[in-house]
Amino acid sequence: MDTAVQTALETTAKRYFDMSARGDTAALQQNSIASVAGSFAGIEAAVKENQAAFSGASATVRPPFLLTADGPEPLARAEFLCGVFGKTGQTRDSAVFMLPDLPPGKYGVTILDVKGGENPKTLTLVLKQVGAETPIPGVLRIEWKLAGFYAKSSQASGHDGAWFTQRARDFKSKGQNHNAWLYYREAIALAAPVDFMSTLATDKLYDETQATQPADVPVNGNTVEMSAGDKTHHWTWTEIFPLVVGDDLDVVVKYQSGDVSNTGHAFQENTMVIKALVGKFPELREAFAGVVARAVEPSGRDYGTLMTMKEIK
Repeated sequence: MDTAVQTALETTAKRYFDMSARGDTAALQQNSIASVAGSFAGIEAAVKENQAAFSGASATVRPPFLLTADGPEPLARAEFLCGVFGKTGQTRDSAVFMLPDLPPGKYGVTILDVKGGENPKTLTLVLKQVGAETPIPGVLRIEWKLAGFYAKSSQASGHDGAWFTQRARDFKSKGQNHNAWLYYREAIALAAPVDFMSTLATDKLYDETQATQPADVPVNGNTVEMSAGDKTHHWTWTEIFPLVVGDDLDVVVKYQSGDVSNTGHAFQENTMVIKALVGKFPELREAFAGVVARAVEPSGRDYGTLMTMKEIK
């Protein structure tokens, strides 16, 4: 991209970060595109949630990416291949972005590494180029308005993605593929600043993850049937994933439930599911501090229960 465009993106990103660090959501909203400004509650909540980490921290902007969505209509599945690609795919400085329902326009993706605050974060800002009339007829003033705000921790339970990758490899070497697969997923989550971006590092992690994926876990919308040790209770298991809870790393399992309004019954079911899961995969005791079971009814409403490994008998 032109040096002037890169400078404008980096300068704008730093300015919006400073607004976030001050908690100035009003200024951020004023500098957002219309669709974002009109539905700003999510970004406002994200700013408040991360202000302690941003305040007093320093932010370094990575080299930005410029994306151009052509055509008169929004793109249902906008895919952008940025940088130089080799025979085997991505290279060190390349990236792939996949954005659904993207309206036409020019966008900048700016990633800031935030350090020195409460905990290290990455802040990804999607900026859209907007032209505004100036007092001079026929002359436009180009601005970069906020079109997306994504803040996430660079660490989980005090560890970065490289640590989780090494732990995953260690688990794999011991034949603990369930632990390895879950730790690889956490490593991928930490390696990518946003879910709609992939890099050489995340592609390699995906390959390693696929190689360890157990056959008896639910993935890609598939479900798995599980039962208690006595075979009298059965559940349809829909998801399993790692989750940071405070300073602990827990594993979450979701399963189908007809109704969670009776919380006492849901608690009992959750407890049985947790014991069945750890009974089936005892290796989880070595990798996680606890298990969260979430009963999910057809409406989407759910009820969760956390048990530490010490509580699971």
